[in-house]
Amino acid sequence: MPLIELKTIINADIETCFNLSRNIDFHKASMKHSKERAIAGKTSGLIELGEWVTWEATHFGIKQELTSKITEFKTPYYFVDEMLSGAFKSFRHEHIFSSEEHKTLMIDKFYFQSPFGIVGRLLNTLLLKRYMVNLLTTRNQFLKQKAESQQ
Repeated sequence: MPLIELKTIINADIETCFNLSRNIDFHKASMKHSKERAIAGKTSGLIELGEWVTWEATHFGIKQELTSKITEFKTPYYFVDEMLSGAFKSFRHEHIFSSEEHKTLMIDKFYFQSPFGIVGRLLNTLLLKRYMVNLLTTRNQFLKQKAESQQ
């Protein structure tokens, strides 16, 4: 299963970063380019353990829906969302936070599997991994700017 791991240092406190990362409204704002919107489940505010959200977004020119659920949660250090249904065969996104000298280290670990067997593995290598790195990096930079502007 492919893994994307990103580390972002943010000049903001851990609680601000943690809460922005699980804020449905913030997520919508950070993903405007893909027209992402929450259409079912928890559709606004801070998502909590056991809650789920269905997103509608356009990726690769195709409108898609994806439902994920918060399966692990420890304020303000980590939470995990896992896909219940959607375009991937599966995914698990670990959001990890730690404080370091008045800054926050945010780590994303995104494990994913594409459907379609060998063709899916080829798509992972040629296209999907790079696309997801760009998507997560864009979101993380948006979060970094917002969190730092609140300090």
